[in-house]
Amino acid sequence: MNKVPLTIAGAEKLRAELQHLKAVDRPNVIAAIAEARSYGDLSENAEYDAAKERQAFIEGRIKEVEGKLSNAQVIDPALLDADGRCVFGSTVDIEDQDSGDLVTYQIVGEDEADIKKGKISVNSPIARALIGKYAGDIAQVQAPGGLREYEVLEVRYE
Repeated sequence: MNKVPLTIAGAEKLRAELQHLKAVDRPNVIAAIAEARSYGDLSENAEYDAAKERQAFIEGRIKEVEGKLSNAQVIDPALLDADGRCVFGSTVDIEDQDSGDLVTYQIVGEDEADIKKGKISVNSPIARALIGKYAGDIAQVQAPGGLREYEVLEVRYE
């Protein structure tokens, strides 16, 4: 299986989710199944069906998170030495060449991406365009509205 790039914060978030799924959600759904069984006939028991569905979802998510963590390549952006180049984990200040808008993004793994917090997936079009660029370079991004150009103002490793 391929390595899954994660920042330290992203790996911690996945570990916390896994712990919550195993320690809280799994026991709760087991209790819900037991309670639903006590209602009698399982063939017409909506509570039982819902609890079993929830259990399947939780077990599937546990497997997914465990798989990601076992294949994780945890990268500490503060330890990167990329000579000012934009790489996974770096924080980049860019300027839209058309509107002049200034934006700051951190390039993170898929599970960590949150555009509202300025974290973009390494697989997003803008991140792919920024990877390898230095301050002063122009990154061209094919957006739904056409070609967009962004100037890289600064690259930091935080």
